Amino acid sequence: MNNKLFLSIILLIPFYLSSCLNHDPNINKQGEDELKTLEMETPINKDEMVFTDTMYVPIYSDVYIDASNLKSLLAATLSIRNTSFTDSLFISVIDYYNTNGNLVRNYIDRPISLPPMASINYVIEREDDTGGSGANFIVALQAKTKNVKPLIQAIMIGQNGNKGFSFTSEAYSLKKD
Repeated sequence: MNNKLFLSIILLIPFYLSSCLNHDPNINKQGEDELKTLEMETPINKDEMVFTDTMYVPIYSDVYIDASNLKSLLAATLSIRNTSFTDSLFISVIDYYNTNGNLVRNYIDRPISLPPMASINYVIEREDDTGGSGANFIVALQAKTKNVKPLIQAIMIGQNGNKGFSFTSEAYSLKKD
């Protein structure tokens, strides 16, 4: 085997191996899911909750880009932000639905306690087209005070040829108590 071919193979091996790794953005360098640390051990005490809301967040996992109806796949990030300086936000549901209204996946098994000024993000990879163009998240929130004002957005990023584009969508409240 000549030296150039051998060197080329050696240089390509790390790239090949890195493509086999889990690219979940919530997994840290130690291989731990950072969002799991926010999960609560005990259920939410509903009697303590003064604020409850259910939010609908539109997600576009693809968009049509020209008259021939070619679609471009998008990466989407659900961002949930606790804007309170003093109060935790409790999240009991993060569900992802497809265009037909079918549940694709639940993102949490147990409620999450989001500390003051903290944020969490959930990513739908660009290649994941299970949601379709009319996908959405349902997020259920609670707090022990009415002074919370959570900010929930979706950020979509895509490209067409050599041009990149991005846009956001805001959460819409379905129910407030």
